[in-house]
Amino acid sequence: GSLAQGQDKRSIASTRQYHTPPPLPIVSPQANMLGWFNSRGIPASVIERRKIVAAKVYMPQDEDEITGIAFPYFRDGAHVNTKYRDAHKHFCMASKCELLLYGMDDIQGDRLCIVEGELDALACEVAGIVSVVSVPNGAPDLKAKNFVSHFDYLLSAENILRPIRKMILAVDNDAPGYKLAEELARRLGQERCWRAT
Repeated sequence: GSLAQGQDKRSIASTRQYHTPPPLPIVSPQANMLGWFNSRGIPASVIERRKIVAAKVYMPQDEDEITGIAFPYFRDGAHVNTKYRDAHKHFCMASKCELLLYGMDDIQGDRLCIVEGELDALACEVAGIVSVVSVPNGAPDLKAKNFVSHFDYLLSAENILRPIRKMILAVDNDAPGYKLAEELARRLGQERCWRAT
């Protein structure tokens, strides 16, 4: 409605270019990492299936290279992004890579559980819930005025999410978690979203 008379409408298609994440720099041995997951009730079989490894990475919050946990993100079996976590619960993602749902290749059937973190997705898998994904970047900042780009990861999953009839939002039980559930339901359709409390 704001085009001048006779002006052509230009395509607004996204021209964003994404990088391929670097190969995971695996640190050996993995015993400390596996012990940490085991203490949280997550067995080695789940870690191996998800291809989670201990890796060296520069962590901006620590301003140093650390050994952390690398959670690879896959779409159609291809490694698209990696999220890293350190012992102090600091996170970072591979630079300039596409954001997508963690566990997207595990979506099956017409039901899906959406959680707020990779560890929550792993815990659901241990409990027998296979069709589960995690948002890649947690809950949006409550002070943000505009967080449209925060949910860009839903665009890459649009075709996969369309046939899902029931989505269970099992996010954190805090103010940011409520905001995340509200925004997900608004984007995915409130009529097919349920909330775990």
